[in-house]
Parts: sequence; structure tokens; C-alpha cells
Amino acid sequence: MRTPICERLGIEFPLFAFSHCRDVVAAVTNAGGFGVLGAIAYSPEQLDTELTWIDGQVGGRPYGVDVLVPGKVDASALDRQAHLMDFVPDRHRDFVTHLLSKYGVSAPMQPLTAAADEFGRRVTAAGATGLIDVALKHPIGLIASALGPPPPEMVARAREAGVPVAALVGTVEHARRQVAAGADLIVAQGTEAGGHTGDISTMVLVPQVVDAVAPVPVLAAGGIASGRQMAAAMALGAEGVWCGSVWLTTEEAETSPAVKRKFLAASSLDTVRSRSRTGKPARQLKSAWTEEWDSGQESPGPLGMPLQLLVAEGAMARIGAAAEKGEPGAVELVNYFVGQVVGQLDRVRPAREVVYDMISEFGEAVARLRLLTGSD
Repeated sequence: MRTPICERLGIEFPLFAFSHCRDVVAAVTNAGGFGVLGAIAYSPEQLDTELTWIDGQVGGRPYGVDVLVPGKVDASALDRQAHLMDFVPDRHRDFVTHLLSKYGVSAPMQPLTAAADEFGRRVTAAGATGLIDVALKHPIGLIASALGPPPPEMVARAREAGVPVAALVGTVEHARRQVAAGADLIVAQGTEAGGHTGDISTMVLVPQVVDAVAPVPVLAAGGIASGRQMAAAMALGAEGVWCGSVWLTTEEAETSPAVKRKFLAASSLDTVRSRSRTGKPARQLKSAWTEEWDSGQESPGPLGMPLQLLVAEGAMARIGAAAEKGEPGAVELVNYFVGQVVGQLDRVRPAREVVYDMISEFGEAVARLRLLTGSD
């Protein structure tokens, strides 16, 4: 299977794997796909360490890096002298304390120090550019921008390094803006996807985006975890697929055992778009955390990004530790970003096996279509 994007990036399969786990990125790249590391999980120093490790594993095969650059963030994040946690209202702090007490979470709270400021500012243009500067010191093959148009500095640095820029979109209007901002590749992500998504389904969104930005190549994302779904995406005009959720139950994934067990037991009805983790609508597994923030009588409502991100991640570190000890209340609360394809994820297996199974099933789906049309 070869599409123009395969030729352009030097890959065997047009299968892109977004993950916050370096092991998944390396495994998919080595299997012939294209791994993409989510950089928001790392400080610049940590990212350099992760990419150095990947470099040593992939033998020169291409991989990419993804950054978050939302169009709007809380104004506090733009003041580099401000301590972001100072902008979290007491009622939100009190609500988290109330939730942990209500669900009997006993793990000690992790202290929020100056590291919180660095973490929160990774989602600003300046923070993303710092991560990109680190990434461009490595032989990456792609930089992806999510949530907003790539900043001019990002495009300029990538152009200078000869690295193409991808951008994730949820509407045709967003796609046009991303191309105007300098994106070389568009990822049309439907609402089925895990993480930050819009309201339009993949089946509807992809052909519209393909037509709107031609000849710029488009990858399809959202609801794709099998070869049949990959074939459907290609039939819609995509040159490849961008997948995230399918890697969360692989052997290599960063997903905690408690969350992985919940994923394996979940159906496709068990996800929700909620602002409770990041401050922006993001699809994730339903849990007591999302229910309490979204519809609980005592909820103060989520803050904007990155303040809600800081509130949630601080609490989830404590919740996750308690869930791993089997505390039932923590297990009710714990969750993670995942798409509606979670209902298809029924076993743990190596990422390489996922790649090969998807490509094999893709071939079977194409052969079936050829039979229907009487083609050789």
C-alpha cells in the first residue's frame, strides 16, 4: 500500500500513531508506520531525552512530534511572571478536595511547585515553540499542531529545517485557516476521536476537508482502529489515517493498569466530551470525575485551559496512585482520553501486531470491494 504521503515521508504504510509513549512511537515506526510523540507530556529537557531514546531505537526511520497550540488560553498563561496556580479559585481547589474525600482517595497530594507553571505554559505559542526547538535538533519527519493554527515561528523553523507541518482540524473552516497558516498536511479529526474534538463525525468531515484543501493531503482521524475503518477513510479521499486510541491498550502504552482494565471493559457508549480534564472539550472515558464536574450539584464548572489542566492533572496523579492500589473510589474516578473505538479494544497486544493486523484487514477490505465491482 503506497499513497503519496508514504512517498513523501518515506514510510511503508500510511498509518500514523499518536501517542504520549515513546515505546509506542518507536514500535509503530519500526513496523512501517509513522509514530508521533505527544510533546505536551514533557518539559523541553524531558522531550530531548525521549527523542534521543527514539532516535536510538528506529535506525533512521521517520517519526514526528505533536504540540498543542490552542487559539485561546487563559490570560494568566501569557504572563510569564505569574504563578498559574494563584489563578485557580478557592472554590475549585475546595471542590477537588471534596471529591477526593467523597470517594475516599487516600494517596498523598503531589505538591504543585514551579513545575506547574512550566507545564501549564506548554500549551502557549511560546511554550510550544520551545518544544519545537528541541524536536528540530532531532531527525524528525513531521511536526503536528493541534487545537489551533501553527504559530508563524513554528512554521518558519520547520520550513528552515525542511520538516513538513501537520495540523489537526474539526471543521472545514479550521482546515482552510490551517492551510493559510502554512500547514502542509491536514488531519481531519471527527468527533469520535479521543482527546480534543469538535462536533462533526469523521464520515462527514473527511470528504469535505479533502475537497476544501486539495491538493493538500489529508489524513483521517476519529473512529479508526481496524483495517476496515482504514479502508473506509481512504475511500473518503484521505491519503492515510491518524490513530490514537487503538494504541492505549497495547503492551507498550503509557496507560496505567487500572485505566487499561476500564478501557477493555468499556463499550463505545462509555465516552463523553468533557471540559473536566483540560478546560476544552475532550473525549474521554466516562467516570465519576466527568460526572461530578459536568453535572454534579456542587461543581463550580471547569476552568479554562491551562488552569483546568493543572487542577485535573494534580488530582489525577493522586487518584491514579490510589486506583493502582485498588481503592474503589479512586477506580470510579480515574479516567483517560479515549475515542469511541474503545468498544473495539478487547485485549492487550503488542503495537507491532496492531499495525500488521490493520494492514492485513485493510487488504481484505479492498479485495472485497474489488469483488463487488468486478475489478481485478
